[in-house]
Amino acid sequence: MNPFCEIALEEAVRLKERGDAAEVIAVSVGTRQSQDALRTALAMGADRAVLVEAAEGGGAAPGPREVAAALRKVVERERPLLVLLGKQAIDDDCNQTGQILAAILDWPQGTCISRLELDPGSGSGSGSGSVLVQREVDGGLERLRLRLPALLTADLRLNQPRYATLPNIMKAKKKPLELLPLSSLLGGEGAPPLPPRLRVLRLEEPPGRRGGQRVENVAALLERLAAAGRL
Repeated sequence: MNPFCEIALEEAVRLKERGDAAEVIAVSVGTRQSQDALRTALAMGADRAVLVEAAEGGGAAPGPREVAAALRKVVERERPLLVLLGKQAIDDDCNQTGQILAAILDWPQGTCISRLELDPGSGSGSGSGSVLVQREVDGGLERLRLRLPALLTADLRLNQPRYATLPNIMKAKKKPLELLPLSSLLGGEGAPPLPPRLRVLRLEEPPGRRGGQRVENVAALLERLAAAGRL
């Protein structure tokens, strides 16, 4: 599991343990292999999971825009007051999905948060309220109060995720995991897929590092650098 998403999940589970949340739903958009990450989420304390399944070998993988569009449909169906995501992906380092999702939902957003606190009266049974978050900025720490429903993305300093214990791993196998085809959320069956905004042009290894050379003195160093065209 993406470590940033793991931190977001841990915070959601802690909210439930404090009585500030009624249910924790883990959601992933990806191929069927993503079920492994969702089972880990269930073992960590999520109540149920939803996999928005993308077809394998069906062209370009869903980008941040497509993932946010699919998550929007899940959010509209489940109607949560708080959505927590990891701040960025770890394969392509995209830091966009949370911001795009908040924009299309027209929700307040707090990105890269390192502290979260619900206002009194904003718990699981409340239809209103606000959340206090803290985030690191160039000039120090920024504190925001966001009206619920809101979307937050988690930074590394938010918490230390727990380890899934063996009994919870076994219990996770019996928890519900729903599969939703990505095509059914993005236009319905038979609809043409959204054209990808991102296209991978090339993947290549960095050039191998050349071995170092020893020089006897500064004069020899300058001579070598001049010969290499570095001076």
